[in-house]
Amino acid sequence: MLFKVSDVAKSFGGHEILRDVSFQVNPGEKVGLVGRNGAGKTTLFRIVTGEEAPDGGSVEKLRGLKIGMLDQHVDFEGHDSVHTAALSAFKKLHDIEAEMRRLEVSMAKSADEDVLARYADLQTEFERNGGFEYTARAEAILLGLGFDKDSWNDETAHLSGGQKNRLGMVRLLLSDSDLLLLDEPTNHLDVGAVEWLEDYLRQSDVAFVVISHDRYFLDRTCTRIIDLDNGRAYSYAGNYSSYLQQAELRREQQQREYENQQAVISKTEAFIRKNLAGQKTKQAKSRRNMLQRMERIDAPAKEVGGGSFRLDHVERTGTHVLTTEDLAVGFGETVLADKIDLVLLRGERIGVIGGNGTGKTTLLKTLLGKIRPVSGKFSWGVKTRLGYYSQQLEELEPSNEVIGEFRRVAPLAENGEIRSFLARFLFFGDDVFKRVRDLSGGEKSRLSLAKLVYSGANVLLLDEPTNHLDIPAREALESALLEFPGTIVVVSHDRFFLDRITGRTLDLRGPEGTELFNGNYSEYHDRILSGSTPARDGNGASSDAASGTPVAPAAVSGLNKNERKRIEDRIAEIEDIVPRLEEELASVSHRMSLPESASDPGVFAALTKEFERGEERIKQTYAEWEELLERLG
Repeated sequence: MLFKVSDVAKSFGGHEILRDVSFQVNPGEKVGLVGRNGAGKTTLFRIVTGEEAPDGGSVEKLRGLKIGMLDQHVDFEGHDSVHTAALSAFKKLHDIEAEMRRLEVSMAKSADEDVLARYADLQTEFERNGGFEYTARAEAILLGLGFDKDSWNDETAHLSGGQKNRLGMVRLLLSDSDLLLLDEPTNHLDVGAVEWLEDYLRQSDVAFVVISHDRYFLDRTCTRIIDLDNGRAYSYAGNYSSYLQQAELRREQQQREYENQQAVISKTEAFIRKNLAGQKTKQAKSRRNMLQRMERIDAPAKEVGGGSFRLDHVERTGTHVLTTEDLAVGFGETVLADKIDLVLLRGERIGVIGGNGTGKTTLLKTLLGKIRPVSGKFSWGVKTRLGYYSQQLEELEPSNEVIGEFRRVAPLAENGEIRSFLARFLFFGDDVFKRVRDLSGGEKSRLSLAKLVYSGANVLLLDEPTNHLDIPAREALESALLEFPGTIVVVSHDRFFLDRITGRTLDLRGPEGTELFNGNYSEYHDRILSGSTPARDGNGASSDAASGTPVAPAAVSGLNKNERKRIEDRIAEIEDIVPRLEEELASVSHRMSLPESASDPGVFAALTKEFERGEERIKQTYAEWEELLERLG
């Protein structure tokens, strides 16, 4: 055991945050701590470290336990360089090294046996603690977390807030802690650094508990999830995806238990009311005592309301929504991303990824017409109406109430419809009467996204839409976008979100070029970044992985000759297949009509299933045929 939390409770201003929270973390465990914003995750960290005292319960820790905690905001004093600040994690080794240098001076003057013995002991301890590797180890972690060699001499005082947080992570990983408490460690990291951190934590023997809204990160690093729900802690074995399945089963079971208990309570209370002053007074009092002693089962937290977003007011665009030809984006003569050749069809969703400074936001602003292309060209298709989500949220009016701000995009909608729609973005009850200026960053993001989804735009350009959102809010946004009938171009570092929403991936690699892939982030990562298959461009043509330049130029329809030939061959094949499928279905129908089939329930049931499968196959084949014809234009 590293630490054990037993029946911990904590309240602030009369509001109960934690109640009866109990769990234990053992050596080597990799634990994710999840829950809504305000559920008490960071408070629990502070209780474990001793910065906060619980109102009730206790925390038992292993004697001498060394805890390393990453705060959300890190600062550095003095004028040390990045390299020196990283190496400062090895104070003990520095002290040993300094004493060895002093002893070497003494040994040069005289061969005192005590001095020699002390030097030998220090040398052994220095080696045992990794003294000969610590500089290389520090530099490897600096590189992994995005500090290239050119930045190692930069003064920490001149670093941005994000850089300071990353350097704080470097020092934490270099510490000799027995337990790491990580609060949103992937903030301020690009995808490459996040993946490096995932690999590092998976391979490390050090136990950690991590608070994160990055569900992909939780999936790849954690083997246990603790969910803070309604003030209590529930523990689940497995990663985040496994937790989602188990938590749903727990909620269903809790709902049944709650309903059963409520039925018992209701029946018992009716008995008490009827008999408290009658002949069965003793029994009524006994049951009343039983109710008072009964441990009440909490109703499970309500899920975000179901139902449809009813986005039928979104106008349908033409088939070809966006075409770019040899597009390069940047500022002035500075190119951030180039060789962007893309044909985006109606209803497609494309995720734009890449490191910091590779031109992701610049691409969106170029497509919006806010920045001129450096070279190349792009064109929007007919009937496109663009909607843009910016990280700056500059379109919100601070003095408006939430419902009034939303009404700017829904002037004719009834209050009930607006409130119902806002509830899908987690604005419940009196939340809709809050002033925009009083909202948190996450609430402002949710309001902006709700407005955008409802606005009637049929093409959404989204710049990091999940920033500032907790996991329930991200799930609400995903539900909305999955129902959205239009086309989406989204810049995001949230890989779980990209996997759920997008079907194509555009990787802006800066000087290395641009990669366009048919598939979501995980498919791209597994098949391209891992080097397991040759790269494909968005139209199916082979692509040079280093430059991102398609080997074959795109044809007018966005298809190269090979791809067009493949589609035409498949159409001809389908036109041969369909008559055979229809003949087979007619044969099954005939057998179903025979008296011997109708009189045998087993045979008739089997033929019915075969008929249904045949019908479904014909339906799918026709759907594929229509889709291929549309792609040919």
